[in-house]
Amino acid sequence: MRKCIGIDIAKQYFDMYVLCSRQHHRLDNTAEGVRQCVQVCKAATPELIVMEATGGYELALACALQAEGLPVAIVNPRRIRDFAKAAGQIAKTDKLDARIIAQFAATLEPMTTEQINEDTQKLKALVARRNQLVGLHTAESNRLEHADNRDIQHSIAAVLKVIEDQMKAVERKIEDHILNTPELKQRSETLQSTPGIGPTTAHMLVTELPELGRLNRRQIAALLGVAPIARDSGTLRGKRMTGGGRKNIRSRLFLPTLVAVRYNPVLKAYYDRLVSRGKCKMVALVAAMRKLICILNTMIKKNQNWQPNFTKIA
Repeated sequence: MRKCIGIDIAKQYFDMYVLCSRQHHRLDNTAEGVRQCVQVCKAATPELIVMEATGGYELALACALQAEGLPVAIVNPRRIRDFAKAAGQIAKTDKLDARIIAQFAATLEPMTTEQINEDTQKLKALVARRNQLVGLHTAESNRLEHADNRDIQHSIAAVLKVIEDQMKAVERKIEDHILNTPELKQRSETLQSTPGIGPTTAHMLVTELPELGRLNRRQIAALLGVAPIARDSGTLRGKRMTGGGRKNIRSRLFLPTLVAVRYNPVLKAYYDRLVSRGKCKMVALVAAMRKLICILNTMIKKNQNWQPNFTKIA
């Protein structure tokens, strides 16, 4: 049995389960509780420690564990829940969740999370705030569309102005943070060397897709949700579809891909070739997006700028 630890984190406390020894611990989600958890984990010498992404409650513990050189993976809670259902674990308690997370770690061996430091936490907080503001802007814009009363329209317009100002302020802070962090700045400049990728898209990929350059082309395409999914059974061959992955990144990469298939010679030739073969334009566009993200992944992995000979990638 692999030496894995699963940790279920809540606001006030967290439960941890050491798989090989079958030990359960409940500790307060405080500085002292984090210290005690680190000591337990160091004594257990785990191969992998897995915890769910809980909107920030996990960051302090993850940082402390990583600072001691322990391997930590922060995963999407839905993956854990799907695994629990597949394992027949219908009941849900914090203790059971910690155990199923440990079993998930031993079975699926998720990739460890990159080192989380103060700069990373600050950037994550800024990106999260920007996403919140985008959501607020969308909601108010929808209300404005259906507002008939002039006073209500003026009220919504005033709120939208405040939100837009805050979005610009947060985006400036994100840009300043990237420009003042040499590694992030280098990655952003590498991405921007690609025809069709501007500063906004490059900053988005740098901040919200840190796995770029760490995965192979199939993994990065699946992570983004643009990898074809087989639906075959017996002698029947189902229609290939795409989906899943990080929808918010995929949707924000849509317009840059539209630009790329017009002005990027490699993507344009690829897109035109698919359309000429009878593929519908949306299918060809998704395929172009897959090729684009695979090229960007290779560029970051090899730390090299755009080159016209990337036609053989993807």
